[in-house]
Amino acid sequence: MSTPATQTDTATTGRIGDSPLRPDGVQKVTGEFAYSSDLWLDDMIWGATLRSPHPHARIRSIDIGAAMATAGVHTVLTADDVPGRNRVGLEHDDQPALADGIVRYQGEPVAIVAADHPEVARQAAKKIVVDYEVLPAVTEGRAALDPTAPLVHPDGNLVRHLRIRKGGTVPDSAPVVVSLDFEVGMQDQAFLGPESGLAVPAEDGGVELYVATQWLHVDQRQICQALALPPEKVRLTLAGVGGAFGGREDLSMHVHACLLAMHTNRPVKMVYNREESFFGHVHRHPASMRYEFGADEDGRLRYGKAEIVFDGGAYASSTGAVVGNGGTMGLGPYRFPVVHVDCFGVYTNNPPCGAMRGFGCVQAAFAHEALMDELADRVGVDRIAIRQLNGMREGDENITGQLIDSAAPVGELLQIVNDLPLPPAPTGTRDLRDLPGGVANTTHGEGVVRGVGYAVTYKNVGFSEGFDDYSTARVRLEITAGEPVVTVHTAAAEVGQGLITVEQQICRTELGVERVVVHAKDTQVGSGGSTSASRQTYVTGGAVKAACEAVRTAILERAAAAARTPVAGLRLDGGKIVSSSGEVVAALADLLGAEAIEETVEWRHRPTSRIDPETGQGDAHVQYAFSAHRAVVDVDIELGLVKVVALDTAQDVGKAINPAAVMGQIQGGSAQGMGLALMEEIIVQDGIIRNPSFTDYLIPTILDMPPMKIEVLEYADPHAPYGVRGVGEPPTISSGPAVAAAIRQATGLALRRVPVRPEHITGTL
Repeated sequence: MSTPATQTDTATTGRIGDSPLRPDGVQKVTGEFAYSSDLWLDDMIWGATLRSPHPHARIRSIDIGAAMATAGVHTVLTADDVPGRNRVGLEHDDQPALADGIVRYQGEPVAIVAADHPEVARQAAKKIVVDYEVLPAVTEGRAALDPTAPLVHPDGNLVRHLRIRKGGTVPDSAPVVVSLDFEVGMQDQAFLGPESGLAVPAEDGGVELYVATQWLHVDQRQICQALALPPEKVRLTLAGVGGAFGGREDLSMHVHACLLAMHTNRPVKMVYNREESFFGHVHRHPASMRYEFGADEDGRLRYGKAEIVFDGGAYASSTGAVVGNGGTMGLGPYRFPVVHVDCFGVYTNNPPCGAMRGFGCVQAAFAHEALMDELADRVGVDRIAIRQLNGMREGDENITGQLIDSAAPVGELLQIVNDLPLPPAPTGTRDLRDLPGGVANTTHGEGVVRGVGYAVTYKNVGFSEGFDDYSTARVRLEITAGEPVVTVHTAAAEVGQGLITVEQQICRTELGVERVVVHAKDTQVGSGGSTSASRQTYVTGGAVKAACEAVRTAILERAAAAARTPVAGLRLDGGKIVSSSGEVVAALADLLGAEAIEETVEWRHRPTSRIDPETGQGDAHVQYAFSAHRAVVDVDIELGLVKVVALDTAQDVGKAINPAAVMGQIQGGSAQGMGLALMEEIIVQDGIIRNPSFTDYLIPTILDMPPMKIEVLEYADPHAPYGVRGVGEPPTISSGPAVAAAIRQATGLALRRVPVRPEHITGTL
């Protein structure tokens, strides 16, 4: 059997502030790492899914006869075969595991097949005959708010409306008023590892699922609901994850594989191909936005108005929380005396949208940063200066009235990126690789102009609005072969961000033991929450730290009692108990012998609160992280081609637990923001995805990424373990608007939609 190992071990050392090698790093770059799609059992069979071709239709009948008659097919299942409640969902249980009468988007699962070979399963699925009655569809977010629009769900098309009102009535006028409409297309997480997993029936009537996911316990809850099984009979283990970025928070093949395994009493493996992956997970919400800022003659903001509409697609997923983020941080990291924001999340018959890196703030940042540039130009102020004039500072309140009670270095971050050296000006003779279009030899430099753009933003860290956000850690210290060994066990998913390394660093720092084993991530320990919201280093790191402290306290108390010395003067270092004078009091091996000390801690950050439904006021978020970018672009204004020459950034990370990993997160996040600005969009026409492949859905490659100068500030948050701030999301938010701003500065065009396409620049659209 090839399944995830029960433990991950490494001899790599490193404590807080170091950059140790990742234990999975060499395996990943050499191709030896086992991803979920590599799972294997000798007696396993394969699952496949039949999906709806229609955005909205009624299922009149399903004929599975021809599929069942196919040689090698073990079973075909539909909604009638779901033993429990046929409803799942991240925030709202509104999505059928298998469509049960109505399909609400193209690609919705209708039936599943298990067969001896994956191709047999796929071909059998094509033989299922479904009689559909096509229904009217609503496929545009603003149109879904129209009372006459077709209903996606019986209770209406509104998922959530967030109102934010602060400072009284918006003035009828101001000395300077700027406004714009802005649109952001649908971005895909584009992770390289497709949805996959292996379900194994258990002797107790339950099931074990090995799966690539971001949130094991929420997956377990939904699977239990659909299978009508208690949690102890549905056991999940994290398999190797090939990227996530929010797209694995929702279920994909989870329930389907488990259903097939339990019906056939055989292990069932499911792996989506690339096209199916585009239908198998949620995407970033497209957004339609209307903004207006009023200011004094010098550019000081008087008020901010915004109407933001997020197209959530057919099911809620995390749309409600995306509205919460997009609304509460929708005006950017600026001071507004008067605020009037309305943020809507709506159902449509488009593919479901949910979590993606930046989570609502990405879309809003394109609009508020474009409007800040326009305000600067209108009042004749430098684009850096306008932001510094209005930027948040520690001690300010944001638009929900929450006090920013730790560092808010908006002005400093902007000054840092502004002061970084600019790339050399283009010369007459240039390498093709340095030109828009690159080695395609589309231009030799004629019609190429350079632009520079800036953006600054902030992002909440962790779950918000009163959500019970916690993580559980179990830490065990024992002597193995005469050597002290720490085992840390959490259910927090490692999805490529380096959490395993962070857990090891914390254990080494707190317990002074070099050998740290990370137990397989599974549901045999309490929830670690989702690997999202830039929260795991903060929350699971906090849990691991607290569990280590509890283990350390128990050890030191035992040592103090044995040595008849005060515990206050003892510490752990190098596998020994050492006094304040440096004297070795005892070796851990002698103190523990064959015993082990184990502690389990459920750790929470400081609470957040629900915001007032009428005013949107309240302490919605636990922490904020700030970042700024400067983009330099060359634009061929005749061909509409863009080359990003530089993408420099500064970010406050609180404390760099692993500086090399911090740099990697900032680089990767910047690439995704740049991708949305220039090329990444799922094209959906009348509810139909037109480009479900990496041939037609483009993502930045190593040749597209420019050099990056990265400056990191470490202003510790006094409320967070080690002072950390979330790192992964802010660079995705400020990078894209900086690129868009640079293109506008180069071309003089308004460019009120991203991604910016060649036809937008050349005026041929």
